[in-house]
Amino acid sequence: MSTPEPLVPVILAGGAGTRLWPLSRKGRPKPFLELPGGRSLFARAIAQARSLPGAADPLTVIHRDYYFQARDIAAREGEGAPLRYLLEPVGRNTAPAIGAAARWLQERFGPGTTLLVLPADHLIEEGPGFGEAVARATELARLGYLVTFGIVPQGPHTGYGYVERGEEISKGAPLGHSVARFIEKPDRERAEAFAASGRHFWNAGIFCFRADSFLAALAEAAPEIAQGVEASLCGAQEKEEIVELPKEFGSLPSVSVDYAVLEKARKVAVVPASFSWSDVGSWSSYASLLPADAQGNRVVGEGLLREAEGCVVHAPDRLTAVLGVRDLLVVDTPDALLVAAKDRDQEVEAVVAELRRRGHPAHLLHRTVHRPWGTYTVLEQGSRFAIKRIVVRPGRALSLQMHHHRSEHWVVVSGTAQVTQGESERLIRPNESTYIPAGVTHRLENPGLIDLVIIEVQCGDYVGEDDIVRFEDRYGRA
Repeated sequence: MSTPEPLVPVILAGGAGTRLWPLSRKGRPKPFLELPGGRSLFARAIAQARSLPGAADPLTVIHRDYYFQARDIAAREGEGAPLRYLLEPVGRNTAPAIGAAARWLQERFGPGTTLLVLPADHLIEEGPGFGEAVARATELARLGYLVTFGIVPQGPHTGYGYVERGEEISKGAPLGHSVARFIEKPDRERAEAFAASGRHFWNAGIFCFRADSFLAALAEAAPEIAQGVEASLCGAQEKEEIVELPKEFGSLPSVSVDYAVLEKARKVAVVPASFSWSDVGSWSSYASLLPADAQGNRVVGEGLLREAEGCVVHAPDRLTAVLGVRDLLVVDTPDALLVAAKDRDQEVEAVVAELRRRGHPAHLLHRTVHRPWGTYTVLEQGSRFAIKRIVVRPGRALSLQMHHHRSEHWVVVSGTAQVTQGESERLIRPNESTYIPAGVTHRLENPGLIDLVIIEVQCGDYVGEDDIVRFEDRYGRA
């Protein structure tokens, strides 16, 4: 008796979350940030995927630069087998990402494998409603439909795409509706009409279909992507839980699955979602996760609010006083401050675009920067010096490297450092230090069981992060 082909959750962890700047940035984007309550959206997506009865272990499609952040979060979840990862060399939007996942899963499990595609940066309410909607979508997928999930509009939102339902699809009981059309983000007047019609849903970006059905639709609607996906999978490197796509994947068109496939496919269905959903795509939606005081203010951190109404304050690191204002958004991080009218939070991505145009590092990195081996935090920096707090996780190591323009002094605060310097190697313990001259090959490693914490003082003519030559690296960056 043959084993039935499985339902595989596919987690897409590519959302940048630019409208949540300065909290969300390219170096630490929205899926990996902790929400109120202490868990990240990525962690919640893993839990949601693993809550489905009979589902296989999830496959995560992610840019290779975020693999170690995702792996660390998944390890902290501590349940189930390790995740499998499909690593992109360059993010190419959802059509190539889903195509690559479908092609790999078809090869591994068979053409009838059903994919449940979940964005890692959306928040789905835990409970039976999600499982019930997935069960209906799975049944439709087995009938050959490409299925999207529709959210009943809670208002005339202009930041979402919409799906208009057509005829009902039943198999003994109602399963969903055919899709009459997809609609791009509307203006306010049309959004109000859609919200009131009873025929339109927000397009949640959650999908369900068989691998063979999707790949056939992709080949018909977007043959260039289908051929590129096929070639990329032939050149993929597979090791343990990782499938690494080749650099040629980056040449594929960057296009959404809605535009490339679903809007053109013949057999598309929508399942009305009976669960609470949010894309946490703006500060207003983020604030809805926080409790409000009697004046409608929502605060993270120590806030002193007087004669203030309807404000959102996110300032976990220091006291913030707000006086005599209404509907104000204040987001304070160690290196950037955002102050805006709350009803203009959709425009924050324009601020990020301007920072990118100016080449300002605040659109890319926080003061604390995550690396495969741990983190570093810039404590102070000038034209010829930088002071950093470096944390190296147990068993991890920085690359074997050299700097042309700067020397480094390391002082161990806690843990044990194994230091390679030229041809020598030695252990350095708390309250001990070492000096690395410019031009000397070196590596820092944590051989212990607890975090290694050091203070690094850099001095030189140039202390930028790009003054680094890597000779060997465990994380593929050399």
